[in-house]
Amino acid sequence: MTPRALGGLVALAVLVGDQAVKLAVVARSEAALDATPIAPFLDLVLRWNRGISFSLFTQDTAAGRATLLAVTLGAIALLGWWLASSRSYLAAGGLGAIIGGALGNALDRLTHGAVVDYLDLHAFGRHFFVFNLADAAINVGVALLIVDLAFSPRGAQRRRREASHGTEQG
Repeated sequence: MTPRALGGLVALAVLVGDQAVKLAVVARSEAALDATPIAPFLDLVLRWNRGISFSLFTQDTAAGRATLLAVTLGAIALLGWWLASSRSYLAAGGLGAIIGGALGNALDRLTHGAVVDYLDLHAFGRHFFVFNLADAAINVGVALLIVDLAFSPRGAQRRRREASHGTEQG
C-alpha cells in the first residue's frame, strides 16, 4: 500500500465514522436534550457550531457560511495535493486524518448550516470546549505531521543543515 492510499483510507474512515456518530447524536438528541455523562470529565451533548474552531468567527448568514465552506474546501484541496506527493506513511496518515475531519465538518456545514459538536470536555466545574470526532482526528493528524517532521530522516537532515548554517554564520 502506498502512503497516498493509506492517507485516502484514513480520510475515508474518519469521514464515515464521524458522520455515523453525528447522525446517531442528532437522532438521539431529538428525543432527549439533556447532557449525558460519558466519563467524569466528558458529557454527550448537542451543540451547533456556526463558526470555526472553538466557535470562532461565528457566521449566521448564508454568505458567511458559504465563505467558511469555501475556505475549508480550499484547505482540503491543498492538503490533498500534499497527500498526493507524500512519501511518508506517518505524514500520509496525518494528512488523511486532517482531510477526513475537515470533510466531515464541511459536510455538516453544507447539510445543516453548522457543524455538529457533541463531546463536552469539562473538569472542576469548568467547561473547556465541545468538539466531535472530526475535530479530534484533525488534532491527531496535526500531531502526526509534527512527529513526522521532528523524527523522520528528512526532518533530521533539515535540522542538521539548518544547524550547520547557523554555526557558519555565527
